[in-house]
Amino acid sequence: MLMRAPARRASRTGARPSGWLLAPALVFFGLFSLGPLLGVFVLSFMQWDGLGTPAWTGLDNWAAVFDDPVSRDAMWLTLKMTLLSYAVQFPLSLLLGVFMAGRQRYREFLSVLYFLPMLFSAAAIGIAFKALLDPNFGLSKAFDAAFLRQDWLGSPDLAFYVAVFVISWSFIPFHSLLYQAGVRQIPQTMYEAATLDGAGTVRQFFSITLPQLKYTVVTSSTLMLVGSLTYFDLVFSLTGGGPGTATRILPLDMYLTGFRSNQMGEASALAVILVVVGLALSLGLQKLSGADRMESQAEGA
Repeated sequence: MLMRAPARRASRTGARPSGWLLAPALVFFGLFSLGPLLGVFVLSFMQWDGLGTPAWTGLDNWAAVFDDPVSRDAMWLTLKMTLLSYAVQFPLSLLLGVFMAGRQRYREFLSVLYFLPMLFSAAAIGIAFKALLDPNFGLSKAFDAAFLRQDWLGSPDLAFYVAVFVISWSFIPFHSLLYQAGVRQIPQTMYEAATLDGAGTVRQFFSITLPQLKYTVVTSSTLMLVGSLTYFDLVFSLTGGGPGTATRILPLDMYLTGFRSNQMGEASALAVILVVVGLALSLGLQKLSGADRMESQAEGA
């Protein structure tokens, strides 16, 4: 009885401050996240040009968004860019991350080169590639090659795929870093045992490395898919949504609708769509993968 009383008092006193420590974070989250989100949701049912008094219009903004062929095309382009960029980023990030987790000395030098895109902002990357791909004074002038003389950003057939390439080039280093950290957490004893059993490098990758990176793959995939809904700055600085509407993805369509056409209500409806799709993707990946159960990643260790 004498030993239990101090422990009971410690648990009671220790439980109270933890709730108060969360209060400031919850207040800031409510003011700067939930509050603006609620305001955008309400504004999606109003007509407002950004200057006058908002007027209630009900579902007119939502109907206009889904009836507008430009917005529908933007939704399709966003889905297409999400799938293509993920198809490029996921395998390359995984392979580079596993490669950089090795112990050879030359890999440290290569890792520095791979991480260089992380040092630049999205706007700077967009402006740099826009200059490099310019047919008048870009790479086509530096290297006399017919392949480089194409109008990469002026052709509707090429601009979209160039944007996917630049996006992948920008974000692969970050995801490679996640996989590198995940691989280095795998116990080396598992690889040693597999080597004694006669398993080669490829077999070890599919039997040990990939299963142990399950939750890293979930985290990286969530960031890739949800992050594809926020490619506004890079695409805007690279192509501006052109030529025509070839690269006018949904985040860019939201900006142009709100700040160029002064239709804040329709732009708010597009913003709500982006939030709902992002939440659905994130929660869906968590449920399908079972990552929400917080199981140990070191299975079999």
